[in-house]
Amino acid sequence: MAQAGLSERLRAWAARLKRDGVALWFALRHPDTPRAAKVLAFIVVAYALSPIDLVPDFIPVLGYVDDVLLLPALIWLAVRLIPPVVLAQCRTRADEWMQLTGRKPSVWQGALLVFAVWLALGLALWWWLEPGKLAWWG
Repeated sequence: MAQAGLSERLRAWAARLKRDGVALWFALRHPDTPRAAKVLAFIVVAYALSPIDLVPDFIPVLGYVDDVLLLPALIWLAVRLIPPVVLAQCRTRADEWMQLTGRKPSVWQGALLVFAVWLALGLALWWWLEPGKLAWWG
């Protein structure tokens, strides 16, 4: 019996998290969202709604760490930076969006962000393994 309760609570939490990710998408465009919240919301939305993951899910353990720990923590923080009235409006719009479309929006900027991070990591690894190859950088 307790197992079913835990399962239902996890599903409800995941649905709220998904809704809040979409609400952040609307908060980015809301004129009353503070600048710091917009910056963090952009990062969260770009990553959360990106069609590709920073750490692919097929990588054991690490593939789900971003989905289970990092992303919820960033969404929680971004939501805390948004005024309650603005957040309520954005959550309502997110609920409407999800009911109308049945899916979360896709943000192509997120794919660019993920690609840029992977490119930077690749260049850093290359520089670390072959420091003489990038000597022209100074």
